[in-house]
Amino acid sequence: MLKIRLIILAFTINSLSLAHSQELPLDSVITEGPEYLLLDKGLQFRITENVNALYNFDFAKAERGFKVMQYQYPEHPLPYFLNGLSTWWKIAPDVENKRYDNLFLKQMDIVIDKAKKILDEDPENKEAAFFLAGAYGFQGRLLSERKSWTKATFAGKNALKYLNLSRGDDELNPELLLGDALFNYFSVWIPENYPILKPVVALFPKGDKNLGLKQLEDVAQNAFYARVEAQYFLFRLYGSEEKQPYKALAITEYLNQKFPNNPYFHRSHARHLYSVGRILDAKEVSEEILYRIDQKWTGYESNSGRYAAFYIAQFHERVNNKEEAKKYYLKTLSYGEESESQESGYYLYSLIALGKMANEVKNKKEAKAYFNQVKKYAKRKHPAHKEARDYIKKNKL
Repeated sequence: MLKIRLIILAFTINSLSLAHSQELPLDSVITEGPEYLLLDKGLQFRITENVNALYNFDFAKAERGFKVMQYQYPEHPLPYFLNGLSTWWKIAPDVENKRYDNLFLKQMDIVIDKAKKILDEDPENKEAAFFLAGAYGFQGRLLSERKSWTKATFAGKNALKYLNLSRGDDELNPELLLGDALFNYFSVWIPENYPILKPVVALFPKGDKNLGLKQLEDVAQNAFYARVEAQYFLFRLYGSEEKQPYKALAITEYLNQKFPNNPYFHRSHARHLYSVGRILDAKEVSEEILYRIDQKWTGYESNSGRYAAFYIAQFHERVNNKEEAKKYYLKTLSYGEESESQESGYYLYSLIALGKMANEVKNKKEAKAYFNQVKKYAKRKHPAHKEARDYIKKNKL
């Protein structure tokens, strides 16, 4: 099941959603080729504030603008996709949130219906294929999170099919180049990391991972709608697969400044500050996250709290302020339990830290209880499980 989920996620997680930065000059958008609505400069200008509002979690403002677009372009998938994207970002900070599932899936179905009608009339229409890949990709992502494996696999296969159809040539507009970039990167990354999936990837043209990164950079610099989405992918790839944390940090810093009320970008910025050793900065950013959770800001919830509390705890432990460290490790556990994330690294390593603190003050019973919790929630092959076993043995707990 993990492998099925990977093939769905790797090609389609958020892969073709639309975003925008108003700082991009309008004359940078290429208008050659088919008259796609994605390339309409006048429309781009009119919806700038609405798309920015979406990414800044002002959903009411964003959705008002998208409904006007639906009235103006009732047969085009773009306004319906944007409206669905608004719903997706209500889910994104905590993907365990199921309140919007039915609405989101129905919205993506509408996008699929609209795009298929266009593709039936014009089989070479890359814009329609783009929206089909995006809609199926989003459905596959959500369904895989819900462990609806059959439906998720079906959606993932369709996303791959239309992603391939949406691929273009060297002069393809940056909006559609996003599909090329993701295809090039992940069609190489998947067989490198999961050889069992080679037969699936072999059904499609061969990719080029380095070219994929270059294309993502191009989209991040030059696209209108797809700019932020490319930046989202870049900071995730630079922060993990490509081992370039400072590049990831630069992108998250920009996104957090541009969309200061977006909790996902906010916590990602804290995470990358922590990853490069800027612990004090991570602490200060994290304190603002916890404040916003307490004040019930839109999208700020226990999942973000789990990240933030851990970074604050780490800061206090490093400056030998054990009481404050313990306080925030306990907060990490509380947020982790609220979000049912007991198997996450933040939760497990908070247990380990608390266990060590208890042992240092000769409270072996409490220490053992914490380490037993690690063994309970961590899989045996997880490093935290081994650390707990070794610590129990070494300290005779």
